Amino acid sequence: MKKKYLAVSILIFLAAAVCAGVGIRQYLKEKNAGDGYSALRAEVGTGVPKEKPEDSGVEIPIDFAALQSKNPDIYAWITIPGTAVDYPIVQSETDNTYYLTHTIDGEVSPEGSIYTETYNSRDFEDPNTVIYGHDMANGSMFQNLLKYQDRSFFDANREVLVYTPDAIRHYRIFAAYLYDDRHLMQSFDFDDKEIYRQYLDSVFSIREMGACIDTGQAVTDEDKIITLSTCYGNQADRRYLVQAVLISIEQ
Repeated sequence: MKKKYLAVSILIFLAAAVCAGVGIRQYLKEKNAGDGYSALRAEVGTGVPKEKPEDSGVEIPIDFAALQSKNPDIYAWITIPGTAVDYPIVQSETDNTYYLTHTIDGEVSPEGSIYTETYNSRDFEDPNTVIYGHDMANGSMFQNLLKYQDRSFFDANREVLVYTPDAIRHYRIFAAYLYDDRHLMQSFDFDDKEIYRQYLDSVFSIREMGACIDTGQAVTDEDKIITLSTCYGNQADRRYLVQAVLISIEQ
């Protein structure tokens, strides 16, 4: 009987050890999420101009040739001054969920990537381009978007820069709020101006506690916006959205 209890105890101990090992590995993955981007930023830059397209007066501070040699799915770079958001944007042509769980190097990782889906074109000419990123506990990826719940932070950090190989797009943040988990691109036909207008009206009418909306910022159905979407804590049915309107394009 004692041998039986001993065997059971050993099995329980081994199972606990395996669970602990998995837990530690997951913790380390999340703790180190986004670390690889530091070296990438140093390599491809976001400060010193790296390339100047022919017939273009704008200097692009990103080496897109180097980025696309690593992964041709990389087509843009997003930076939000005042935050840690400073990442390449990817889009898979074949699997909209791929970069939810894969890094830009193709490794399976809880951090995933900053990405868009094929519901959007890669030229940012859609009325609403939705960009996704995880809320990582270590502050990487789109975790810093949650800082926009603070009105003073919202007011002080309104600029978003999106770099592409031939242009720099300047956006101004006009809304940050908690939303449900509906798929925006499948739920609204933003190409329909009436639907788009009604959608914008619904955003500007938000009065929930914690929402930051700049009602003084004009956004019409002629404008192009980006929606940055991230998860919200343990609430699987909620998303935190930060939205910005295109102000100007340097080309």
